[in-house]
Amino acid sequence: MKLYPLQFEPILKERIWGGSKLKTYLNKPITSDITGESWEISTVENDVSIIANGAYKGKSLLDVINELPEAVLGSKVYEQFGKQFPLLFKYLDAREDLSIQLHPNDALAKKRHNSFGKTEMWYVMQADADARLIVGFKEKSSPEAYLKHIHNKTIVDILDAKKVKQGDVFFLETGTIHAIGAGIVIAEIQQTSDITYRIYDFDRVDANGNHRELHVDLSLEAINYETIEAEKHYSRTENVANTVVDCRYFTTNFIPLNGTTTISKLGTSFTVYMCVDGDFKLTIDHQVYSYRKGDTILLPAILTHFELSGKASILEIYIS
Repeated sequence: MKLYPLQFEPILKERIWGGSKLKTYLNKPITSDITGESWEISTVENDVSIIANGAYKGKSLLDVINELPEAVLGSKVYEQFGKQFPLLFKYLDAREDLSIQLHPNDALAKKRHNSFGKTEMWYVMQADADARLIVGFKEKSSPEAYLKHIHNKTIVDILDAKKVKQGDVFFLETGTIHAIGAGIVIAEIQQTSDITYRIYDFDRVDANGNHRELHVDLSLEAINYETIEAEKHYSRTENVANTVVDCRYFTTNFIPLNGTTTISKLGTSFTVYMCVDGDFKLTIDHQVYSYRKGDTILLPAILTHFELSGKASILEIYIS
């Protein structure tokens, strides 16, 4: 069958910190008021995305990759990763503060969990007044200082909190302590990994009175104790791909679409579009597809020439 722009059934995750904005703001079919995450494109074990449109509807992303690996993934991605899909795409709604956490690097994740590490980026889609993110330490720290503040429940005092607004971007390399604060909706792009070391959870309990597991000892070797500058500043020139993040794991561009733009690709990587505001149409081979805020689209690598039109803010993601 001929490949086309793929959309997927959202994989919805209830979280102790989740809310209802994924429905009210992003039109996701949630049924609870504590839905924290919508996994848009995933091949994480037990959470593999199912295609929601077209001739492949009902098949999993892995089914299509196994059938047409290079056509879906692209020549360079297939050469590097085989039939693995290397990225995970999510929307998150933080009604309350998330736990303070970090992710191990590739080497540590491979050694301990036989997994990729988890380099990620956040695009702030919506933020309430005075909403904040925690990203890294205020000053250079150490394992000894970290453990002392964990023991005293004062870890927040030595971490860097940043007030945020719509359009802000943060790039989180592995080892960076971080947390999404209450009142924020995030588009998240990351390596395919679900390995998280939770180090502090504000002493919260779930509906059964249980605390969530912490990973203080595992985190000691994984933390980057240096100060970092995670915020990314980028251009917003209309109808072109403005580079936001360009790292070994993914490239993310910001396209402020206002009218029409023609896109040409090389076939070396798949492309993902996350519509973070507005709505747009994608035209390929005289076929028109329509999208709105909250939609995530996977363009198989074999689709190299197409047109975007409308008024929207779009994140474009691929592997360089």
